[in-house]
Amino acid sequence: MPVGKRIYLQRKLPDPKVVEAFKSIPASNVGDVMQRNCAMNPRIRLVSSPKAQMAAGPAFTVKLRAGDNLGLHAALNYCNEGDFLVVSNEGDSTRSLMGEVMMAYLMCTKKIAGIVLDGPIRDIDEIGKWDFPVYATGTTPGGPYKEGPAEINVPVSCGEVSVNPGDIILADPDGVVVVPRRDAAVILEDAQQFMAKDSAKLEPAKNGTLNRGWVQKTLEEKGFEIIDGIYEA
Repeated sequence: MPVGKRIYLQRKLPDPKVVEAFKSIPASNVGDVMQRNCAMNPRIRLVSSPKAQMAAGPAFTVKLRAGDNLGLHAALNYCNEGDFLVVSNEGDSTRSLMGEVMMAYLMCTKKIAGIVLDGPIRDIDEIGKWDFPVYATGTTPGGPYKEGPAEINVPVSCGEVSVNPGDIILADPDGVVVVPRRDAAVILEDAQQFMAKDSAKLEPAKNGTLNRGWVQKTLEEKGFEIIDGIYEA
């Protein structure tokens, strides 16, 4: 088997109803119910202008050699409508992985849910205006190589988070979280309950009635000393 040059066409996919339901929940709420251990590094940020606040879809993973986009071109052939492309790039930031032409093909022809690249893009003057979720580390005019190797639909690391093919990618203006496919239904239920409780705190926060008693209690439990005085050097 040509390890390093493999393209898997099949994935185990999440329930489409669960994917759709995540589109109504902020990424931060979902991250909180997963012990705050699932958010991609903030170097990967939203660089376009989608109208919808949240986007979600099953991960279609692409594992690239640093600064080489041959595998990404292959992904354009094989990805499906509604997929969320997740592209690893060995942490490279010196070469753009794609630009306007490739991105337009994904948005208009393939109709994917969005794309997350652990690397830069180019043509931001156009892509930055699009109603299409694009997450990247930045921009550079420097172009990529097209030599390989690459792999498709294998486990990848993107933004220091592990992503398996078929995991649910949830992205909003704050960034990107990864929801494990096998746990998605339980995480969805927990996140819906968390969101309801979190929303209920907003009005008390505005009118000054929010109960902050837990802070003092926690400080005491952790052994903090409250000193009514000035620090003397």
